[in-house]
Amino acid sequence: MQATQTRKRWLDTMIEAARQETTAMPWQRGTRRAAFIAKRQALANAA
Repeated sequence: MQATQTRKRWLDTMIEAARQETTAMPWQRGTRRAAFIAKRQALANAA
């Protein structure tokens, strides 16, 4: 088993990395996603 200090340091590093994560969620993607959805709906309506 790892030493407590090493484990705490690893955990602190993982928590900090998670805080800095900036992955764009589907509802945050804006105009690019809206254009894709509109194109897909136009194709569905044409069929």
